[in-house]
Amino acid sequence: MTTARDQSLRAFLKPYTAKSDLRGGVSFAGTLVVYAAALAGAGLLAGQGAWLFAAPLVLILAFATVRLYVLQHDCGHYSLFATRWLNDVAGHVLSVFSLTPFRVMQYNHNLHHAYLGNLDHRETTEVYTMTLREWQAAPWHRRLWYRIYRNPVVMLSLGGIVTYFIAYRWPRNTGRVGVWGVIAHNAVLAGFVALVWATLGWPGVGVLALSAVIAGVVGVFLVYLQHNFEETYWDRKPDLDFRKATLEGSSSLDLGWLWDLGSGNIAYHDLHHYNPGIPSYNLRRCQNDLPDHLRSHDVIRWPEALASFRLKLWDEESGRLVPFPAPRRRASAARVTAS
Repeated sequence: MTTARDQSLRAFLKPYTAKSDLRGGVSFAGTLVVYAAALAGAGLLAGQGAWLFAAPLVLILAFATVRLYVLQHDCGHYSLFATRWLNDVAGHVLSVFSLTPFRVMQYNHNLHHAYLGNLDHRETTEVYTMTLREWQAAPWHRRLWYRIYRNPVVMLSLGGIVTYFIAYRWPRNTGRVGVWGVIAHNAVLAGFVALVWATLGWPGVGVLALSAVIAGVVGVFLVYLQHNFEETYWDRKPDLDFRKATLEGSSSLDLGWLWDLGSGNIAYHDLHHYNPGIPSYNLRRCQNDLPDHLRSHDVIRWPEALASFRLKLWDEESGRLVPFPAPRRRASAARVTAS
């Protein structure tokens, strides 16, 4: 049922859905120029053994990669450009730099939007979450696997490497969406790496690989925080409220202007989920202009963002994301001390 607040929010957001081929083109081309310049500069410096001087350019290259991924994500929603075919062409071009096949990404990401907050369809989420009840009933080996999986060191390091270097060479639902598209993507990606090697040598390939690893860390960091925070939202049908899932189940991160620049404003994820038609170049302005009475929750800043990584399980009774339960021995000792 549409409420008066929903109507007000939709009316407020509508002007920010305006798309511009010019602004999309500037964002697209500008980010590619930064990417190419950082790659060339870092590769040349690394080739001379000046890795210390190359390091800042590697970091810039990593954030340019993240930003290109976000622009590709916009193309998947047909929101970067006003012209539909431009979104398709740009999405395929950007897939080379994001290491992500466009059509399969588009399909899987739309599933994520469709089943957001649905406890019966957690296979569509980027970061899997167990419920507290499932954890309590799970055998020791599944608990061990989940502890390792949700460990932030493992998730941020190996998570990005496994996802972008391995899993995305043959993503989930490839057989359903288009096998030959993924094969073609992998072939073009191999050609791009070969071109980097031919022009910048192995130091250039090393720069490319290192920047992709850093971009993966940043990407997983963002993906985790977009839906994993204490007051997020999960439920099951028929009680599942899609409005709550989009607005309350998605975070709004305020990690600074430079972070927004490097990540294409994707940190304002609640507004994106509520209306995926808002281009990334309008999201920050939309968030800043949003009246207080239309906000669903407070923004998350660095301290709370880092603290969110201790949250592991969805407690269906309290409706919150919670840490792992204390071991029984500690809990028993606490009760004895209290008595």
